[in-house]
Amino acid sequence: MKTLSLGYSPCPNDTFIFYAMTHGKVETSNLVFKELLLDVEALNQKALKTGLDLSKVSYHAFGHLRRKYCLLRAGGALGRGCGPLVISKNEYSMRELRDRKIAVPGRLTTAYLLLQLFDPAFIGKRSNLVEMPFHKIIEAVANNDVDAGLIIHESRFTYHSYGLKQIIDLGQWWEELTGLPVPLGGIIAKRSLGDGLTRKVNKIIKKSIEYAFSNRSEPMGYIKEHSQELSEDVINRHIDLYVNDFSPDVGDEGERAVLELLSRAENAEIIPRAKEKVFI
Repeated sequence: MKTLSLGYSPCPNDTFIFYAMTHGKVETSNLVFKELLLDVEALNQKALKTGLDLSKVSYHAFGHLRRKYCLLRAGGALGRGCGPLVISKNEYSMRELRDRKIAVPGRLTTAYLLLQLFDPAFIGKRSNLVEMPFHKIIEAVANNDVDAGLIIHESRFTYHSYGLKQIIDLGQWWEELTGLPVPLGGIIAKRSLGDGLTRKVNKIIKKSIEYAFSNRSEPMGYIKEHSQELSEDVINRHIDLYVNDFSPDVGDEGERAVLELLSRAENAEIIPRAKEKVFI
């Protein structure tokens, strides 16, 4: 038996995807996965220190990790209508927000990368950015601790209930600009694991996803145990949005979307240029 460390977030899409392979529901070919559940930005930062064999990370973070990690084709978060939103109490323009206090879910999140690509004025901007866990951003905006917030995950389903307004949907902007789905996060593996083992893990993740779809209600207890939002309706909407046709395999379109994001980030000098192959 070989044990591999595996990091993923407590969000419903990740706990749904990894439930079967971490609970003995699918054949893992003598592999044991020691899971660690952390906020996505915490996973990004941990990966920078090469702390895990396998991990969910933001595609933005992967841009800084390409020398030591490759991307798996299964388990990622890509799609349409699922991108990050900038929200506020007030009807600000994006130009006005350049000098306002904005809460972001982490400097290595794809959400923050999309904000920088949308408006280069945010590249390297630090004084007015407030980093905090994604699930605290809506409350910070509602309490006037910040002027606006960059929200991700299930927050897109709940911000209306706080009387907040959408300033821009950065996912929609990306889709209209490129014609491609918005790439949010993927599963990375240490290149030192070797192609054979990495491909085996990729197949296991795909089987885990297939099991979850075939036994939809079974993982719900595990999902609720870790979710920031316990409403079953919100959990199901979250899974339906973020676990989709791109999840078992990114496919050609998903791969193009990831490569386009990395290329634009390189050209904007937000991430370093790299020659390593991106996907396993």
